[in-house]
Amino acid sequence: MFGEIDPITLISLIIAVVAILKLRSVLGRRTGDEENRIERIRAEHREAAAASDKVVTLPRREDAETYQPAEGDGRNAVAEVEAKIRSSYPDSDQSLQQGLLEILKQDSDFDPQQFLQGAKSAYEMIVVAFAEGNRRMLKDLLDPDVYDGFVAAIADRESRGEQVDQSFVGIEKADIVEAEVRNGAANITVRFVSQLISATRDRAGAIISGDDRRVKDVTDIWTFSRDISSARARANPNWKLVATQASN
Repeated sequence: MFGEIDPITLISLIIAVVAILKLRSVLGRRTGDEENRIERIRAEHREAAAASDKVVTLPRREDAETYQPAEGDGRNAVAEVEAKIRSSYPDSDQSLQQGLLEILKQDSDFDPQQFLQGAKSAYEMIVVAFAEGNRRMLKDLLDPDVYDGFVAAIADRESRGEQVDQSFVGIEKADIVEAEVRNGAANITVRFVSQLISATRDRAGAIISGDDRRVKDVTDIWTFSRDISSARARANPNWKLVATQASN
């Protein structure tokens, strides 16, 4: 009779409906493995983004968690920092004191102690990046001329198949030894005394210099620079390494 459905057709329809419902139950639902894979991809993207933005910002007073603004307007805070500079860097080192005061005069957010905190972080990052041959990190931390020198040294090391095994123990001391404003840029030189465990290995893995079991004292004298010539320039708090010298 017209409109009747034979048993085989009916069974086929039922199977088709069940298959569609099963498919819909799976589509749009993530399994545990899929969730883990997606999270790994997201983590890789976050790491890549972080690696591409490794510009060190040496903290200023308003960035320090322990800093408490002086009562009154900004002039009181500047006066407080000026007094700290005069007491910490006495007249016996007149050029250093005047250099820091000149930076403060042109950048009211400058604070030598907060600068040193950031400079120590930058020092460790650069030393580790150089040992690892991390060009991406170095490029964001160094002035182009200094970067070229670091990269040339890394390339020379790699051409010989050498690898540096290094552990950064810590910074024993960091002192500002020079400060000036030149051509609109603040330049601050810091003497770092640090401790490293470092050894260079050849292609076969044999140590050719250094000692992987001995802590070595290292003294470096580095100069950081930042443009403070205008309000727009001062809005960028990032400093870069512009010169290096080693005393040992």
